[in-house]
Order: sequence, then structure tokens, then C-alpha cells
Amino acid sequence: MAATARSLLDRLIQHAVGPKRTSPAATSASTIIRHLDSGDLRKAIATLSSSASPFPDNVYASLLHLCSSRRSLVDVRRVESHLVAFSPSSSPSIFLLNRTIVTYARCGSPADARELFDEMPTRDGGTWNAMISAYALSDCPNEAVSLFSRMNSAGIRPKDVTLASVLGCCADLLASFLARQIHCLILKYGYLPNVILDTSVVDVYGKCLEMNDARKMFDLILHPNEISWNVIVRRYLEAGSAGEAMLMFFQMIREGVKPLSFTVSNTLKACSKVLALKEGNQIHAYLLKTGFEGDNVVGCSLMDVYAKCGVVDDARQLFDQLPCKDVVSWTSMISGYVACGRVDEAEKIFEEMPERNVISWNALLAGYIRFFCWDKASDFFCRMWRETGKLDLVSLGLQLNACAGISDLDRGKQIHGFAYRHNWESDKFFRNQLVDMYAKCGNLRNAEISFSIMADQRDTVSWNSLISGYIRYGRSEETLVALSEMQRETIPNEFTFTTILAACANIFMLDVGKQIHAFMVRNGFQLNAIVRGALVDMYSKCRLIEYAIKIFEEESTRDLILWNTIILGCAYNGRGEQSLDLFEEMKKEVAADNVTFIGVLLACVSQGYVDLGRRYFDSMSNEYGIIPRIEHYECMIELLGKYGWMVELEDFIQRLPFEPTIPMWIRIFDCCREHGNIRLGERAAKFINESNPLTPVQFEIIPRAGHHMPCSSG
Repeated sequence: MAATARSLLDRLIQHAVGPKRTSPAATSASTIIRHLDSGDLRKAIATLSSSASPFPDNVYASLLHLCSSRRSLVDVRRVESHLVAFSPSSSPSIFLLNRTIVTYARCGSPADARELFDEMPTRDGGTWNAMISAYALSDCPNEAVSLFSRMNSAGIRPKDVTLASVLGCCADLLASFLARQIHCLILKYGYLPNVILDTSVVDVYGKCLEMNDARKMFDLILHPNEISWNVIVRRYLEAGSAGEAMLMFFQMIREGVKPLSFTVSNTLKACSKVLALKEGNQIHAYLLKTGFEGDNVVGCSLMDVYAKCGVVDDARQLFDQLPCKDVVSWTSMISGYVACGRVDEAEKIFEEMPERNVISWNALLAGYIRFFCWDKASDFFCRMWRETGKLDLVSLGLQLNACAGISDLDRGKQIHGFAYRHNWESDKFFRNQLVDMYAKCGNLRNAEISFSIMADQRDTVSWNSLISGYIRYGRSEETLVALSEMQRETIPNEFTFTTILAACANIFMLDVGKQIHAFMVRNGFQLNAIVRGALVDMYSKCRLIEYAIKIFEEESTRDLILWNTIILGCAYNGRGEQSLDLFEEMKKEVAADNVTFIGVLLACVSQGYVDLGRRYFDSMSNEYGIIPRIEHYECMIELLGKYGWMVELEDFIQRLPFEPTIPMWIRIFDCCREHGNIRLGERAAKFINESNPLTPVQFEIIPRAGHHMPCSSG
């Protein structure tokens, strides 16, 4: 009864007042909201433009939000025009104008944002913050820092978000000094502890490679979140501290923080860098427990760990289990097979790919280059261009490597011309590759021109390429001049000194070699096995074998190259007995190769150990599985011929798997003259004369009495 009376009263009141009227602006506003809710930005903007009345702030804010998500710069301009033109007061809402500034930046136009900022009659702290954020979003760090400086000078207090943006800009600019000043401002304003700002400080110090400060700041964070942990892991990785990156990841797990997929991926990259298979297995087990195994980014990184650690079959198993194989995962599998030397399987994967990008092509191309498949690399490069019409600087650089490998100067010049036509020639990486290609192909003039054009781009790699070219083609004096000039521009590294020491060995410049050795010791350079090998080689060839032996004995862990160098050095310096002793000692640490046996056979020649030399020669194939090369056959001819084992020499030549070379016949000829083997000597003379009929030789035995007899006729 009461409800009926209330309904009757409502109808009487409605009849007396008349129907409720809705204003046109309210109708338009509701229409705009309806279009925005359905995602129809075009109709919403059309409704806005057809109205000459202002709208509530929430309508403009919603319009700006959708413009931002659609990256529609033209529509942002229309919203701003309407907002400014039909503002109910003398000036629009500062809040909305601040939102418009940020929206312009998100739509890729910091210039529009700055124009609006400059035209605003009144600004508040939010306006400055919005403009600085706009510059940061638009990758304009210099402008953001400059505007922040103006803001600070004007006494306007920045928000914590603004300080985080400016710190990010300092990181982009690697401006550690400015970052420290902003860090002081953060402390002054009392914004700490604040996990966002704390993490930003860690990030900027990490990007500036000041990892001690980054770690100190990280340790001050009371409750680091997953983003904080991701930052410290990533910065350690980028700073080359893969071990620390892994330690931080495992500490994060112990503290119960679930990592982001990017954190896991970065940690796995750290495992790949240091070949940490055990840690990779532990992370894999963690992923299986926590449900990360379906993440493609993580899966690709884990595949990379297994592949680089030599367990590529496990990597393939992971690849086959991926629920969605994208071009990144396919490419990772190609790189894995390449890293393990299984190029044939990398080719199969490449051919099975449903989609390829330039990186995929480059991955297989790099495999051909790495394993010296020069012809395949050239053919594959041509196919890449023919099928895709796309190349990048990595592709061109790899092809230049192939040209250098087979001394294909003409193809190298074509690549140079292609890069010039596409305005890629100025890239430092490409120019370094050019210098290297021209130097290895023997065109040192072009190498020097390319090197000179680089001017202030030159780095250690550039100088090393030129110096290597000088060494390769016997221009040792110019090598030493280049080293002197290099030190005015950049710091030499171990490779530089190894190359220079080789030059000193070639031209017997002992004094210069000693100076380089002293320079390295004084300046704390790492004397690794390669450098020690170069020093041993230089001192050996300069007849200072005692120094060579001393350097060799200083190193507790020795690789095959260092062993070979000292064995050869002792043999060349008449210390064959010591060479053979070293060989016996070497067998306890590393396996011999063909170079080792050259040194061993030369030692036998030096000492006259014919029987022992024959046993070593036979053991090469019987015990070590090493196929003798021409150098080994030359050593045996020298050993048998020098000591008069003519019957054995003749038998050895009969059993050669190839026809003796002319240098071999000349040595045989000389030995037969000295030791009186007429039949073999005349045979040697026949082959020598056939190869050089203009200056024939005539076999005659050298008389034992010592008087001279003519042995050749013109």
C-alpha cells in the first residue's frame, strides 16, 4: 500500500515538472564515452570536433589515453585544439595539458610536447615533470637533462618519478658524474628508501660500469623486488662479470623472489659466457619446478648454454619440446650446431626453417667462416642476396672474412663498393674488416688508405689488422714504425705484442724484442700462453735460447703451441737432446700434433739419431694417428741423407706416397754427391733438369780428398 502511494506521488511530481532535458554537451560526452568504450577512436574524435562546447576533464583524459595507446599523433593534436579553444575558463586545466605533453611523447613527437610546454602561460611542478618524462620517453636524454637543470635552478622540486627518468637519461649518456649529483639530490629530498629510485641508481651506476657503487647501492635496498634483481644481474653480465651475475641470481632464489623471464635469460647468458654447464643444469631444474619451461626467451637461452657447453643434443631436445618455435629459437639452434662444429646439421635446420631473418642467414654464414668453408660462404652469401635482397653490416663483414680467407681481392672490392653505394662504408666495424681484408689479400696500399680514412675511428683492432698485414708480407720494419705510432692513439693489447714479437723474430731484432718484453712486464700485461709462445719463438730465433727456456719454465700450465715452440727452438739452436727430453715430458700433459713431430725430427737431425728418428716417424701414424706431411718427409730425407744412409734413403723415396718435390730432389742430389750414390744422384739430376732446363746440373761425386770438381754445367 505504501509502495503504491509512493509510485503515485512520483508520477504526479514528474507530470508537474515535465520531462527531464539533457544538454547537447552531455549527450555528446556520453556518445564520446560510448565510442571510447568500444575502441572507436575515429568516431570519438569526430563527435568531439563537431561540438563547440567544453567537455568534462575525464572525457579529455580518456581521449588522450586512447590516442596514446593507438600512437595517433593527429588525433592528439585535435584533442589539444578542442581543449584550448573551448576551455570554460581563460586557460585549460594544467593537469590535462600535462597529460597532453606526455601523450605527444608517447606518440613520437617530443617537438609538439615542447611547443605546448613553451606556450603554457602557467606551469606547475607536474608540467616540468611531464616534459622531462616526455624527453626521456622519446630517447632525448640530453634535452631531458638540460631541462632538469633549468627546473632545478628555478627551485622547483622534482617528483621521485622525474628523478628516476633523469637517472635513466644519465645512464643513456654514461654520465656518472651527473648521476652522482642527482643521487645527492635524492638523499637531500629524503626520497630514500624508495625501491624505484634505489633501483634506478643501481642501474645508472651499472651502465656506467661502476659495479662496486652499483652493488653497494643494491645492498642498501631493504626489500629489492624482481626488477631490482633483474637490473643487478643484467649489469653484472654487461660488465663482463658473468660469475657475479650467476651468484646474484642464486641469491635471489634463496631469498624467495621469483625472477622475471629476462632475469633467467640473462643468467643463462652468463652461464654460456663462462661455459658453466653445472649452473645451467641447476637453473634448468629450477625452471621445471616453477613453470618457466614454456617461455621461448628462456628456452632459447637454455639451448644456448647446452650448445656452447658441447651438449648440443640436449639443446636439440629442448628445441623439439618448445610449444611455439619462432625465428629466434630456430636461429639459436643453428648457432648451437655451429658452435659445436656440426655445420651439416646447422644447414639442415636452416633449410627446415618456416621463416628466416637476416640474423638466421648470418648465423649459418658465420659457421662457414668459422670452419674455413670459404667457397660455401661465398655461395651462401650470393644466395642470401638473391633470395632476400637483404644484407646488413654483419653479412658484409663475414663475407669480407671469406674474401680474406681465400685471398679473393676482386670479390672484396665488390663488397667495398656495395657498402659505399649503401652509405655503410663509414661504420667502424666494417672499416676494420676492410683493413683486415685488404691486408690479408696483400693489397697493403688499399689497407693503408682504408686505415687512414678511419682517422679518429681507429682502435686497437684497426692497428692490429694493419700490423698483421705488414708481418704477413715481410714488412717488419714498417711493423715497428706502426707500433710507435699506434701508442699515440690507443693502447696495444696482447695480440699486438704477439704480432710485433713475430716481426722481431723474422728480422732478428733482439733489442726491440727485449724492449717489448720489458714494456709488457712494466705495464702489467697478461703474459698468456700465446704471448709466452711468441717470446719463446723470438728469443729462440734470435739465438738467445736460455731466455726462451726460462720463459717457458715460468709457466705452470702450458698449451700445445708453447710446447711446440720450445721444442722447435731447442732443435734450431742445436739442442736436440733437450728437445727430445722436452717431448717426453710434454707427452704427460698434452697430445702431440704434426708440428711437434717436425721439432722432434729436427732434433734427431741435429743429434744424428737416425734410428730414433725413423722410429718417431713411424710412430706418427701408428701411435698418434697423424698423417705425415711434406715437412716430415723433408726432415726424414735430411736425416737419412745427411748421415749417409743411402740405401735407406733410396727405399724411403720409393715408398713416398707422392713424387718428391724439386727442393727434395735438390737435397737428395747433394747427399748423393757427398756420399757417392750414383744411381739415385743421377735420377735426382734428371728431375731437377726437367724442372729447370736453363741451368742443368750434372751429377759428379765430391772427392773425399777435398779438391774441388765441377758438378754443374751451364
